[in-house]
Amino acid sequence: MDTTLRPAPAARDALRPLRYLWRVPLLIAHVVLAVPIALAVFNPLARRIAIRGERLDHWMTRWWSRRLLRVFGLRAVARGAPLPGAVLFVANHVSWLDIELMHSARIMSFVAKAEIARWPLIGWLATRAGTIYHRRGSAHSLAAVMERVVARLREGMAVGVFPEGGTGPGDRVRTFHARIFQVAATAGVPVQPVALWYGEHGSGTMDPRMAFAPQESFFANAMRLLGEPAREAGVHFLEPLAVHDGDRRTAAQTARLRIAEALQLPAP
Repeated sequence: MDTTLRPAPAARDALRPLRYLWRVPLLIAHVVLAVPIALAVFNPLARRIAIRGERLDHWMTRWWSRRLLRVFGLRAVARGAPLPGAVLFVANHVSWLDIELMHSARIMSFVAKAEIARWPLIGWLATRAGTIYHRRGSAHSLAAVMERVVARLREGMAVGVFPEGGTGPGDRVRTFHARIFQVAATAGVPVQPVALWYGEHGSGTMDPRMAFAPQESFFANAMRLLGEPAREAGVHFLEPLAVHDGDRRTAAQTARLRIAEALQLPAP
């Protein structure tokens, strides 16, 4: 019997139509604004311009991510401090908005499934933001991805990965694939676990409605979330750890345990 926690059927929400009336125009305007912003900042010239000590393209990406979360009624809350420089960030994966949530606090390249590259506009933006795409089930693709991640880390860049391999219901932190942790050992950089959650103000606990429902498409999920009540979106940067050759499984288990503890979920 499948005991996985799934989003419960929503009770009648009289305010949902009003939220659509307000948020749909905001989303359209925000998406339309993304194209000229991307064309303006994702170029070598913009990288030389700084705003408050941060590269223009990085500052604009974080601003755009925060605004997108707000359009969906999510207020980003950051806890802990992300490490500077080259870091492998590893996080639990609940929603397609996880990338925007992490970008709202810290700029990094992401490893994501290849299907995202074909998503309208989002794929175009993700590609220009330096996303590294992986074809699931392809050992050759994974090896190429790991080489690219090591190269990015050695260049001093940060990279974010979701070691669970895909989104989950949020009721637990699923098994972390240990192989991706090898890139940190190869590049000689630390790993910093990141706990992501969506819930009521100050709760720090997961609202299962953010997860994909069974057989729910990206578009259906996005439209459902667009009408949901306002809530917090939390990104919690946890204590980092070092990874050495031969102990990637231990590192994966440690990172998974720290994230589960931060989310007050059952220990793996």
